[in-house]
Amino acid sequence: MSYLNNLSPEPIWTYFEEICNIPRLSKNEGKIRKYLLEFAARHNLESKEDEVGNILIVKPASEEFRNRKTIVLQSHMDMVGEKNADNPHDWSVDPITPSINNGWVVARGTTLGADDGIGIAAQLAILTDKNLRSGRIECLFTVDEESGMTGAINLRRDFFNGATLINLDSEDEGILFIGCAGGMDTLITMNFSPESVPAGYESFDLSVTGLHGGHSGDEIHKGYGNSVKIMTRLLSSLSSQYDAILSRFDGGNLRNAIPREAFATVCASPMFSIEINRSVAEFHKTIRDEFGPLEPDLKVAMRKGLVPSTVMDRESQKKLLSALTACPHGVVTWSKEMENLVETSSNLASVKFIDSEAVRIITTQRSSIESAKHDISSTVEACFKLAGADVQMTDGYPGWKPNITSEILQITKASYKKLFGRDPQVRAIHAGLECGLIYEKDRNMDMISFGPTIRGAHTPEEMISIETVNMFWELLLDVIASIPEEHGSTVR
Repeated sequence: MSYLNNLSPEPIWTYFEEICNIPRLSKNEGKIRKYLLEFAARHNLESKEDEVGNILIVKPASEEFRNRKTIVLQSHMDMVGEKNADNPHDWSVDPITPSINNGWVVARGTTLGADDGIGIAAQLAILTDKNLRSGRIECLFTVDEESGMTGAINLRRDFFNGATLINLDSEDEGILFIGCAGGMDTLITMNFSPESVPAGYESFDLSVTGLHGGHSGDEIHKGYGNSVKIMTRLLSSLSSQYDAILSRFDGGNLRNAIPREAFATVCASPMFSIEINRSVAEFHKTIRDEFGPLEPDLKVAMRKGLVPSTVMDRESQKKLLSALTACPHGVVTWSKEMENLVETSSNLASVKFIDSEAVRIITTQRSSIESAKHDISSTVEACFKLAGADVQMTDGYPGWKPNITSEILQITKASYKKLFGRDPQVRAIHAGLECGLIYEKDRNMDMISFGPTIRGAHTPEEMISIETVNMFWELLLDVIASIPEEHGSTVR
């Protein structure tokens, strides 16, 4: 059954719906890789796959345009799989079910995968467009963008030929992106000594749910609540007032998503049962008042649970909660060169008890300035090293330096003005794009990134604007048609 068959442009939506049926979480892209290679074979298109799973499919040049510059269209195969805690969706086998809601395509209780399924769909539509007259087009599909960019990291420059690249992984129609932040992860492991629950103690299950969440690059500046931070505040209060002892802390899931939900279990003397219940209710009201209309569905709740076998030792608990309280989250600095651009940020992404003796904490740092990226990571490191934790920093990925004289930028700006009668915005993005890694391999690459409007990426509220997909498609076709000949630079 098709849910999107009446939407325009029909080729993009047809392929997008096919992609929704294919499980493709990061590091599990086998089925989408198979689909792409079979697609190429079915349409008699040249294709190849590299050692890490990146795929290139080529549309040969039209005879009359064989002297045009080769253009590379690039997207990533993988997606973020987020769902609400009560959703039984199995990401290894279940399809995503898209539907239409007031001009947007949405999913049912899960991420939609428009990031970057719509980019893949656009590439497939280009590859099969029999009316398109163009130079050689190389469609590059990379793996594992969302959880480490390992596809782009391991991409060889000789895997593709073109020196002009359009990245199809942006989420704001009307904005052309010509630069991005670099990023890295700071990973923390904190060991503790499990202790027996004191005799007679009761158990209380705590939850923070209903938050917006969002992409830790695109939406870090919007002030949305962080479930880990909120739960830490609650746990610190209950610990200091009622000697509540922590047995479980499970908050957040993905390194590049602002955590939406957090769950914890504490044990305390039954003499404090009424006071704890009242304190949680008061905290719920306080935190809702703080966020107001920004987080209308925020809920903090408590219920009695089964008494666990062990709890965290009190000294480790104190250090953990102190470190989580001190750990920076959100915007650190704003760009001094580009208006309304976040320069540096940090995301406290997740906290999980990985066994009965250790806690695993994941944070992500981003910055358009390499030294600032490492500086904020060092701040996070200090928070947890002071608590006695083991801290490791990943190599991360570089930023992409803007080039306002770029040929592909001038072509795209002219196409946009011609099609829509207004100038597009030209910006850098605080999120990481694979362009940064490609730029590191070849500083002569001429690149731009644009796409339709997507909201709520990396959350079950993800949605894509139907109207802007049509605009995205028109712009992509016109830019491709405007690519100059290899030895010329005249914009047609």
